[in-house]
Amino acid sequence: MFYNISTNMTQNTHIMKLQPGPFDRIKSGQKIIESRLYDEKRRSIQLGDEIEFQRNPDLEETIKVDVVGLLNYPMFEDLMNDFAPKLFGGETKEGLLNEISEFYSIEDQKEYSVLGIKIKLQK
Repeated sequence: MFYNISTNMTQNTHIMKLQPGPFDRIKSGQKIIESRLYDEKRRSIQLGDEIEFQRNPDLEETIKVDVVGLLNYPMFEDLMNDFAPKLFGGETKEGLLNEISEFYSIEDQKEYSVLGIKIKLQK
């Protein structure tokens, strides 16, 4: 199941921190879906918004992307079943799920659901 959530008449900017690997994959264009919990902070993201990603640990390097799609699923595994691993910047679904489990528990996924944010690098 996938949902595009309502379009946005005014663009908002969201700031998100990223580990070096995912940051570099977005910067190079290899990663076009960012996965997050669909928590209170992520519920404010709308189509057409801008996200500024800050590279951990120093947060000095940034990249900006536009939100071009919003994919709400019950769990990360459900989301990743519908899209190729390369869209998430990975080689296998199992590897991606192992990586994401370092940040988000199964319990959190069940409580909030998850969000795949389809992004496009700004030029």
